[in-house]
Amino acid sequence: MNGSECALPYKEYCVDVYLIFLFEFFCKDDLLTCEDNLRTDLNILIVEDDPGARQRLSSAIQDLPDMQVIEAVSTLSAARAVIESSWPDVLLVDLGLPDGDGTELIREVSSSPGRCEIMVITVFGDEKHILRAIEAGATGYLLKEEESDQIGRCIHQLVEGGSPISAPIARHLLSQFRKDGLAETNATDSDNDAPQLTERETEVLRLIAKGYNSNEISEVLEVTYHTVTSHVRNIYRKLAVHSRSEAVFEAVQRGLVKFST
Repeated sequence: MNGSECALPYKEYCVDVYLIFLFEFFCKDDLLTCEDNLRTDLNILIVEDDPGARQRLSSAIQDLPDMQVIEAVSTLSAARAVIESSWPDVLLVDLGLPDGDGTELIREVSSSPGRCEIMVITVFGDEKHILRAIEAGATGYLLKEEESDQIGRCIHQLVEGGSPISAPIARHLLSQFRKDGLAETNATDSDNDAPQLTERETEVLRLIAKGYNSNEISEVLEVTYHTVTSHVRNIYRKLAVHSRSEAVFEAVQRGLVKFST
């Protein structure tokens, strides 16, 4: 083979290598930036004093591809130390802890400038504990009896703006409101200025109170997911609230929705 026969392939080879070099040199920073932007893992802090429950939560989260447990601790003091060094995206916290009430930590985190979604996971299902946690800043409330495979779904719902709440908790709260006569009293006082929900918005609110998420509601009502989220936004606007649990409380207090037993 003479020189003229191999000159063209060699030239093409050189051009290809040169182009690859230029691409890697000028685009390396952009590629690294893209890789950083694709890292969307949610950092989860678990505060739970029961070793078995703590391990169950950790395992349920570690099995998910877009979440990681930064720490799983058993006390308020340990949780505060973690938060000082590594701010979590989501805080899963029990209420009864060895060195204090989990509500203290909820209040501290919710009043801080950093964004962190907070969900209670506890055995306490009574009205006192629930209302204290919500008033402190919790936006989700689950009982420990919740299935492990539902924890990830509830965390996703939480960070997407929802307020996951165990169905027994919602039913208990609504029962308490009926027993105390709050719905009837508030309906009488605010009949003239209470916002009116459409029939479909009322249906959506009933399902929210039962613990359904937007995907499940769309299946029950046989409408699209986007239709459901549109109804939820309208409900928030009409009731001047920012979470699902607030919407349920407000609707019941104003007597806008009647829930059957």
